[in-house]
Amino acid sequence: MKYPYTGLFEYCHQLGLALLETKKQEDQLGLYIQQKDQHYFPADLRFLTQKSLHKFLFPRLDAHIDIWHCTYQTSWYMPPSSPKRKCVLTVHDLNFLYEDKSEAKNISYLKKHQKNIDRADHIVVISEFTKKDILKHLKVDKPITVIYNGCNVEEFPEHDEPVYRPAKSFIFTLGTVNAKKNFHTLPCLVKNRDLELVIAGKTDPAYVAKIMEEAVKYQVQDQVKILGPVSKEDKYWYYKNCHAFVFPSLAEGFGIPVIEAMSFGKPVFLSKATSLPEIGAEFAYYFDDFEASHMNIVFDTGLEQHHRTHPEEAIIAHAKQFNWKNSAKKYWEVYHSLLSI
Repeated sequence: MKYPYTGLFEYCHQLGLALLETKKQEDQLGLYIQQKDQHYFPADLRFLTQKSLHKFLFPRLDAHIDIWHCTYQTSWYMPPSSPKRKCVLTVHDLNFLYEDKSEAKNISYLKKHQKNIDRADHIVVISEFTKKDILKHLKVDKPITVIYNGCNVEEFPEHDEPVYRPAKSFIFTLGTVNAKKNFHTLPCLVKNRDLELVIAGKTDPAYVAKIMEEAVKYQVQDQVKILGPVSKEDKYWYYKNCHAFVFPSLAEGFGIPVIEAMSFGKPVFLSKATSLPEIGAEFAYYFDDFEASHMNIVFDTGLEQHHRTHPEEAIIAHAKQFNWKNSAKKYWEVYHSLLSI
């Protein structure tokens, strides 16, 4: 949870709360987390405070800790192996393989992943796509379980003062604003349309410049708004009020914003890359490529179909399957299976 407004932060926060909600009376749960982030959880919870020094000298653990769940695939923070303690490792994705990195970097990253996989007793992945990826590129000789992420958009129906209020109907997208999200392909969708494009999320300044270069190319710079991180109240407002949600990402292990948008019944437009077709299924519209002419055809056709068939209820029902409480119950099943070994 080091970086707010990111998917990994949301994953750890929501899973932690759901594990607390679903644990049995005899189960005990503690969290290894920075002191500054402990306020996100009940104050009476057992905490082990994370410190950077632990990368090199891991703290002595309570002998009664039976399972250590490492929630990120290349984390430095895994305790020394012990026959009395089992380790669960969540692998979210191998996105670096889809980001045009050098072969040397890919090999280096795969070695880091393999090191933690070798130290774990059970692997959890967040999509079937990620499972196929790690089985293809890494050696996994232990149980592997697919547990989808949940979705939890807090509701603020009275909130009507977003940090930026679009002057007209708008397309919305949300995520860390960097190259793999592929947001620079989106300005073409507001060319010759009475729409704005609103982009929210932690920004990479160099990539923001690239998005705006595309906006200038299509002469829509006044219709493209990049907000940076937004509050949960504002996120709710943008999802609720957007004309459509677009997510052309090139590399996703899951894609929580997709399900968040679907929970509002919105028309959702996605790339066909990595896990997104698995998560969106038949309830989303897909870009086969990112040529402006093709994207505009997909967008127009999708909106026309959505307005003609009104699939909102089916989209919302699909989104409801991705529930943090259900995810947490499946994690508890994994934990308990290790205790019985």
